[in-house]
Amino acid sequence: MTRVLLISGSTRDGSLHTAALRTAASHAAEGITADLYAGLAALPAFLPGDPNPPSAVTALRRQVTQADALLVSTPEYAGSLPGSLKNLLDWLVDGGELRGKAAAWLSVVGPGVDDGARTSLESVLEHGGAKLLRPACVRIPLDMATIGADGLVADPRLHVALQDMVAALVRSLMAHQDRPQPSWQAHSSVYPVVQRQDAPSFPRGAQLPPWARGVS
Repeated sequence: MTRVLLISGSTRDGSLHTAALRTAASHAAEGITADLYAGLAALPAFLPGDPNPPSAVTALRRQVTQADALLVSTPEYAGSLPGSLKNLLDWLVDGGELRGKAAAWLSVVGPGVDDGARTSLESVLEHGGAKLLRPACVRIPLDMATIGADGLVADPRLHVALQDMVAALVRSLMAHQDRPQPSWQAHSSVYPVVQRQDAPSFPRGAQLPPWARGVS
């Protein structure tokens, strides 16, 4: 059983982002448990290095630790993340729960509407040591008219899209875990070594130009 923790960056009633995640949770495929985090509004303000964090923070950290992957959907406020979501992420970065945790984002708005929020989210996740699964980061534009009285996306076609999105996250997670890893990778901060495929080659014994000899 793969556990995915769904985190909405909105605290607003009737949020499109929360509705999308709630629908994804209710239509998760067999073998996937998707839980929607419900404590965002109750989290206290971040206190760096707090040796005795509040119970709400302890509960959040426990849920993140137990999850195999995180899926975040957030609105954009003032060109960046909502303060409540940044507060949540600060607690996780400080506690180390993001380190090595697989993560992806779901955008429910049109292109260009939430670029600032997504960029900020990726930056914080990577700063905290999370593994961003880019193949699982998708955009499914929704409209408020698709949200029913039960707080779920009503269009059955979108049910399929959201279900497929969560399944894609799990597939990306499995592919990432199955990737061969050299024994030194875990101890190297420069892995993987990126080689330029377009770098010119020089015959043996040829006089190398200064830039190829590392001379600037």
